[in-house]
Amino acid sequence: MANEEDDPIIQEIDVFLARSLLEKLYLFQYPIRPASMTYDDVTHLSAKIKPKQQKVELEMAIDTLNPNYCRSKGEQIALNVDGTCTDETSTYSSKLMDKQTFCSSQAASNVSRYAAAVYKKGELHLTPLHGILQLRPSFTYLDKADAKHREREAANEGGDSSQDEAEDDVKQITVRFSRPETEQARQRRVQSYEFLQKRQAEEHWVHLHYYGLRDSRSEHERQYLFSQGHGLAENTELIKSPSEYLMMLMPPSIEEENEKPMAPSNVLSMAQLRTLPLADQIKILMKNVKVMPFANLLGLLGSGTDPTAVLRCVQQVALLVQGNWVVKSDVLYPKDTSSPHSGVPAEVLCRGRDFVMWKFTQDRWVVRKEVAAVTKLCPEDVKDFLEHMSVARINKGWEFMLPYDEDFVKKHPDIVQRQQMLWMGIQAKLEKVYNLLKEHLTPKKQEAQSAHPLLVSGEQRVNMAKAKVKQNFGQLEKEFQRQKAEMKSNDSSAKPDVANIRIKEEPVSVEEPMDTSAHEGLNNGLVNGLHPAQGPLDPVNGHLPGGCIDRVAQELKAFVSSTFKKQFVLTLSELKRLFNLHLASLPPGHTLFSGISDKMLQDMVLDTGCKQILVPFPPQTAASPDELKVYALWEAGDTYDQHRQVLLEIFSKNYRVRRNVIQSQLSQECGEDLNKQEVDRVLKVSFYSLW
Repeated sequence: MANEEDDPIIQEIDVFLARSLLEKLYLFQYPIRPASMTYDDVTHLSAKIKPKQQKVELEMAIDTLNPNYCRSKGEQIALNVDGTCTDETSTYSSKLMDKQTFCSSQAASNVSRYAAAVYKKGELHLTPLHGILQLRPSFTYLDKADAKHREREAANEGGDSSQDEAEDDVKQITVRFSRPETEQARQRRVQSYEFLQKRQAEEHWVHLHYYGLRDSRSEHERQYLFSQGHGLAENTELIKSPSEYLMMLMPPSIEEENEKPMAPSNVLSMAQLRTLPLADQIKILMKNVKVMPFANLLGLLGSGTDPTAVLRCVQQVALLVQGNWVVKSDVLYPKDTSSPHSGVPAEVLCRGRDFVMWKFTQDRWVVRKEVAAVTKLCPEDVKDFLEHMSVARINKGWEFMLPYDEDFVKKHPDIVQRQQMLWMGIQAKLEKVYNLLKEHLTPKKQEAQSAHPLLVSGEQRVNMAKAKVKQNFGQLEKEFQRQKAEMKSNDSSAKPDVANIRIKEEPVSVEEPMDTSAHEGLNNGLVNGLHPAQGPLDPVNGHLPGGCIDRVAQELKAFVSSTFKKQFVLTLSELKRLFNLHLASLPPGHTLFSGISDKMLQDMVLDTGCKQILVPFPPQTAASPDELKVYALWEAGDTYDQHRQVLLEIFSKNYRVRRNVIQSQLSQECGEDLNKQEVDRVLKVSFYSLW
């Protein structure tokens, strides 16, 4: 009350609401006017507008006679934009920069609280504004100058070139046929920035006439700013109580949904996230994070969330890898989508990513080249797979990004078992799709999925192998004593003449035991699983008994025969790897543990009907000597024997051959007209272990 007495009302003004220019009145906010520019020069000004976008372009005249105007600079700009010739398309016909273009942008999205007011004879007339536009200088003439400059340079460089030279610049292009657009793809395209820009560019400009401040038409239009009738019937909106009137002038701020800034499609606040169903929350979180421990997932979902319900939902969108949840591939790559890098369909991407996830269930480390060789995907796609769930380490490969979650594995053994069954199904599918060997798919140790994967050094592996050998030494010793007793009984029954015994003398063995350093995870420096000092060798001359030698030869021959019937072409390195895997599956004390050298293995390969293919590899190849030795089964007794022999003859002359050469050679030698699919099938059947 005291403030009101100190601030008495001096005058009351009637307020009228003018409607003549409703939804037609705009407020233009100009920049600071340069001294050389006048807004009243009607003859040198044009305007155009895009009504839907509320976008305006104005051309203002520049006073070139003003002392503040730099004439040399204006001539230089006009020359850069239009060049030396002047025609109808020239921007500056006077060869001077005599005008400036201004382009508008919206200053406020909601202008319902703004009005233009005119005070006249004690009356205040208000007209609501339809838009507020800020005008800023447009520098498109600089883009035009750059384009002219590039055209002149291109004309100077290519002016003397002939048609023959133009034909030399022909470049190979890749033609791709677009697929039918799905509804989801259409919605994403319509909401894209590029589509909105295109839509805005398609709206035509509407050219306007400009009338100056003192023009008679301007005087006529300004009369519409006044209310046309002063009757109470036409101004019932203003017959309100003071509080209602104030509410109309200053309405409360209401946040409307359409006024909120549009966030990217993959951004969602936690407050918005928690309004969704639990299954959708988990799907969105896993799709964005990609790899997450179960404890972190519960923390993001908020307190009070039922862990059992979370476990039920997370299994629908993620798989368990090393105790952590990794989002499923079909969630990241939905159906009818493709790779942004190579255009590969989502089905192929899901298979490749599943292979990477499966590799991480076996080991903490994955080699990128190995994944690319198996999946046959481009390096960018493979890198995306690995970045989803691992971290690159220099000179080591890609390591799974999270530590093994042993707590979750111990608390939820039923979930772990169910996930292992799912991985077995995925493994079978991968084996069928990528034609992988079962030896490649089975983990090295059965407890690899239930124990924390550790990085073990080479010395530790050797010590572990020695300890394992010592444990089995008792069984091996019993077997050795049994064989020795049999030998003594045979010797006593035969009673040979010692004087007539001739010991076969052999030169000092130049062959060394099979090199298994590349597979030290199996033998760790041991000769096929045994130390030389602990092998079951006969003390006489250090050789095996005759019966034992025959059994070793039979076992070795059976292994070689079965291996080459499955894989017709093998390098010595691959054969040794498979042999080491075979040894690892045998029980302790088996006859093959007696020690098999490289020469024995190669001789047995030749004895089983295989031939060595002398492939002429280049001298600068980085392959090891064992990888350069290639053996092939010459006759397998199937329908592809003749085709395989022709292929082996081809590769014995050149290590790299084009497919069309192979196709023509097969057709010529076999008397069959093979198409591309049949040639691919022959190559796959014959050489799938190498290529």
